[in-house]
Amino acid sequence: MENPKLRQLNDDWLLEATIEEIQDKLHSGEVTSVDLVHMYMNRIANYDKHLRSVIEINPDALHIASSLDTERKAHGPRSALHGIPILVKDNIDTGDKMHTTAGSLALAAHYAAKDSFVAAQLRKAGAILLGKTNMTEWANFMTVGMPSGYSSRGGQTLNPYGEFDVGGSSSGSGAAIAANFAAAAIGTETSGSILNPSLKNSLVGIKPTVGLVSRTGVIPIAHTQDTPGPMARTVKDAANLLSAIAGVDENDPITKTNPFDKRIDFAAKLTETTLKGMRIGVVGAPFTERLSKHKLALADQAVQILKGLGAEMIEDISIPSPKEKWGFEVLVYEFKPDLNAYLQATPISNSVRSLEDVISFNHENPDTMLKYGQKLLESSQKTSGSLGELEYVKALEKDQYFSREQGIDHALEEYKLDAILFPGDRGSEIGAKAGYPSVIVPAGFVPNGEPFGIMFTGTAFSEQTLLKIAYAFEQATRHRKTPKLEK
Repeated sequence: MENPKLRQLNDDWLLEATIEEIQDKLHSGEVTSVDLVHMYMNRIANYDKHLRSVIEINPDALHIASSLDTERKAHGPRSALHGIPILVKDNIDTGDKMHTTAGSLALAAHYAAKDSFVAAQLRKAGAILLGKTNMTEWANFMTVGMPSGYSSRGGQTLNPYGEFDVGGSSSGSGAAIAANFAAAAIGTETSGSILNPSLKNSLVGIKPTVGLVSRTGVIPIAHTQDTPGPMARTVKDAANLLSAIAGVDENDPITKTNPFDKRIDFAAKLTETTLKGMRIGVVGAPFTERLSKHKLALADQAVQILKGLGAEMIEDISIPSPKEKWGFEVLVYEFKPDLNAYLQATPISNSVRSLEDVISFNHENPDTMLKYGQKLLESSQKTSGSLGELEYVKALEKDQYFSREQGIDHALEEYKLDAILFPGDRGSEIGAKAGYPSVIVPAGFVPNGEPFGIMFTGTAFSEQTLLKIAYAFEQATRHRKTPKLEK
């Protein structure tokens, strides 16, 4: 960087800077939001050619930053996110000069007509939408066997920590925030797509309760399980992001189940690091099976640390349903009507207006579009799209029964627990089918440098409890380390 002030800030301060630390410098005038955008863009330009995590930069980012700097001087900050650069996954509508494609060249010319609810909430909070992140194409619901982080539009996203799986499908959001390309990012999850890349990239990921955050304007997989959520380097940063994007949306009826006050500040509660009086259950088999001895050791170490923080740890709890034969029939059936409804609402300039159109486009461009096939797209297209099939109705009822009454809620009630601890992201499927929240937090690195984490899961709308536990653990351990990047 030519500006010596920015060069020094970039070299000595920006790495791992938290939202709170950034706000302190913005408040003192030591840095501006324009400075932040310049520095993050510089990092992306220098390091992301290798990682391929950011698919597109917002052409208006610097202008937005300048306007927010002016507003700050005149009126003060709107929120903890005022003037903070945030990246969003490429399946989240932004009514601006950026595309929304779900990583597919089939939608390469698609501009959303307006902001998604999430993007609108971020702008309302004063955040700068810096760019879009790469993702596993169609949120990893295109085919079987596609590598995490691959899309026809963005190519293959890599893990900044080395030759490890980058995680999916919010792969770009995970790699970009691990690499310090923005303060935080928004991912989306249907089953593991926030939690898995957060685990793989030593991040904090929050998969909210379905209903806490609106899905309006998000390219869908399945309305039963889809939810956007935060990915950040610290628990408090993730909590600040969650506070901004949560809310009731008239266009997404499930958000009317949200019991929180619309002004809830999830980060404000994160002050105490004692867990005295908390009861946390620790799962055993089958969730611990096939984990390496190093990962099991890190999980055991985490349990001991939580005990030291005052929590009562109930080890080797059982959940009745994990050995049930889980399927993804619900996703197969819901994808077609949900995607068709989304595509039909896009601007008329978008020629791809149905799942059938997507499949046809891929067939017409096999060299670029069918590297791994499109088995799941074709399976979903074969359904009626009416959601009237008996197989779907039975699968939906089964999933919710075994994930709730015979799953998470059973364990919480049986052992009188506040939360359940899973090693890594094992068990994320149960929480996804239940529509319940999970928070994953870094728990160290195995000897070869691969990141590892632990996950806390609870019942519906238990985010505050999960964040309290995750925050206390994070503050006691500080496991996250900055990856070494190659230019």
